[in-house]
Amino acid sequence: MQELHDAPLAPLTTLRLGGPATRLVTATTDAEVVETVRAADAAGEPLLVIGGGSNLVIGDKGFDGTALRIATRGRRIEGTTLELAAGEVWSEAVAASVEAGLAGIECLAGIPGSAGATPIQNVGAYGQEVSQTVTEVLALDRATGETVTLGNEECAFSYRHSRFKAEPERYVVLRVRFALADEDGLSAPIRYAETARALGVEAGDRVPLAQARDTVLKLRAGKGMVLDSEDHDTWSAGSFFTNPLLDEAQLALFLDRARAHLGEDVVPPAYPAGEGRTKTSAAWLIDKAGFTKGYGAGPARISTKHTLALTNRGSATTEDLLDLAREVVAGVERVFGVTLVNEPVTVGVSL
Repeated sequence: MQELHDAPLAPLTTLRLGGPATRLVTATTDAEVVETVRAADAAGEPLLVIGGGSNLVIGDKGFDGTALRIATRGRRIEGTTLELAAGEVWSEAVAASVEAGLAGIECLAGIPGSAGATPIQNVGAYGQEVSQTVTEVLALDRATGETVTLGNEECAFSYRHSRFKAEPERYVVLRVRFALADEDGLSAPIRYAETARALGVEAGDRVPLAQARDTVLKLRAGKGMVLDSEDHDTWSAGSFFTNPLLDEAQLALFLDRARAHLGEDVVPPAYPAGEGRTKTSAAWLIDKAGFTKGYGAGPARISTKHTLALTNRGSATTEDLLDLAREVVAGVERVFGVTLVNEPVTVGVSL
């Protein structure tokens, strides 16, 4: 277990932003994770858990406490069950599942970060969410100091949300188990229209697993959503805002504003989201509000490939990024009456 003091955190995030931590501990086993968390809690010391750093916005002043970097390793495939240590690289785990001929997470290829973060955010893309395949999450319950195993229903998954995100100070994920499917080398049914078009198939069709994964990787790369140290469009936290879920009154207001701004013939994206709610596209809102690809004149700008990604062009500070985020939120609110919500976790700062 490695321990550093006054340690830079920016290199541990995909945004490459944020000040130092008072103390940085790197844990390579579950026992080290548990030991570090228990010690910090017993001392009443603030704790920041870092996995792959792909969903973190850390303030320029850094973190006054212990930052715990989870670097545990362990990947086990037994039949159709996949078990991952929290520190496993997610994209590598997806590749391994495809190589093993197992379907269920192939459309989540290329998503940066660690396996332990996936149930927290209920990570999803291109028609798949981990909630569809997660069976159990082994976690340390900081309220009791004991390790617990939570089944799928106990995780309380919803759109980009979970019990772990609802109680961010309570659980530290140690391992995640998935139930995948052996479909004779074929993918799960293709659900996402963009993916189906790229594959040349109909929604609901299956394709070879590797073909599904490779197609998703190409789609993500075209949007700057596959990490590349040479490409500043990938110096981001991925999608910075979640797609808004609107109730009936909010939807009516949004549609009225959209027609007033864009004309009576406009057809905004709208998808049933259950419980009387409708999901619309954050990327569409941002673009139509005037924040197009590449928007910005400073060191933090909207990606040149995707309006949902806010990027560090190499010399940005966290405050530069947040200023841009606030401008986008205010602009979308002004034009469409819809309030965007940030997807990344903020540390020491807020919108």
